[in-house]
Amino acid sequence: MQNGRAGRLHPAVGTARRYLAADLEKLLGAGSIKATGRSRTTSTPDAADLPLLLVACSGGPDSLALAAIAAHFARRGDVRVGAVIVDHGLQEGSAEVAAQTAQTLTDLGLHPVITEKVQVPVGNMGPEMAARTARYTAFEKAVEATGARAVLLGHTLDDQAETVLLGLSRGSGTRSLAGMPPVRVEEGVTYLRPFLGLRRADMLDICDAETLTPWIDPTNTDQSLMRARIRHSVLPYLEEHLGGDVARSLARTASVAGPDAEYLDEQARAAYKQALLPAGTAVRGIEREDAVLLDRVRTAELHPALRLRVLATACKAAGGENPGFERLQALDSFTAEYAVAGPVQMPGHVSAYRRRKIVHPATGERLDVLVLVPTRP
Repeated sequence: MQNGRAGRLHPAVGTARRYLAADLEKLLGAGSIKATGRSRTTSTPDAADLPLLLVACSGGPDSLALAAIAAHFARRGDVRVGAVIVDHGLQEGSAEVAAQTAQTLTDLGLHPVITEKVQVPVGNMGPEMAARTARYTAFEKAVEATGARAVLLGHTLDDQAETVLLGLSRGSGTRSLAGMPPVRVEEGVTYLRPFLGLRRADMLDICDAETLTPWIDPTNTDQSLMRARIRHSVLPYLEEHLGGDVARSLARTASVAGPDAEYLDEQARAAYKQALLPAGTAVRGIEREDAVLLDRVRTAELHPALRLRVLATACKAAGGENPGFERLQALDSFTAEYAVAGPVQMPGHVSAYRRRKIVHPATGERLDVLVLVPTRP
């Protein structure tokens, strides 16, 4: 175990501690965390009052390295650190891997260590997205049970580069170019990714320095999965033929695009609220109270960067899915032009209609309205 004495601390461990300390300072407040200093026990009377962090750990190198780094701050009494392990049940022996990981984390001093076995849904989602959905549901459950302040995720610069390339391949726009945000609040849970500036090789160095043996996920080399194909074939090809550090350049693109996307999302949320009509506004032919109603003219006049985001938000608010490029463009045209016949069908069983001269219940103004109606019972 790295104890931080002169000449003993592995450089990757020291750097990782600084990265995590910086993020915890932002989360918990200035002066709450120090990156260096001797470890101390947390057996103080007020230890239970310390904020709890949960490390999302699969037992792989990245998350195991993160757990080891987080444990350093727990030993010093800065925070409490637990973990959540998700057993997706998709591979033979997954329960044994989860149990071994739980023991390793307990040996590191993490508490509580929660193992959640999940059922990965089978439906329209791809296998990776289905597993992610199940995993994040488990994280939410663990946070609700423990009151944790945040969940720590072990994604690295290499993961970020792969995510940007995946977004580019799907033509998904600014949000995909922004990759994974270092801080994200989703369904009331705060997620931190403190290692987006570190490489995958650094994680292996940390595991070695901490004498930890990580589990190697066999799907990481299964090139039938797009992310593994990018990792083992596409990125090496780009490195060879473009020169330079392509992964670092892609991650830098994400760091530049991220604030832009966040700002546009913030402005779009405000524009959505301004265009939204009160629930229950009387619209002929629309009987569902959970329909989403937008002032069509106000929405159509928005800048395209905001308008498309507002329309996507309305689709999801009506119970649908995040629309792809073609469907969103179709809805955008439908919003702007009355000459286009409707309704427009959106993913996730949502239909879009237009209605003229709808009376706003608060102002009495007569408006043209865009209506998004869930078609599921």
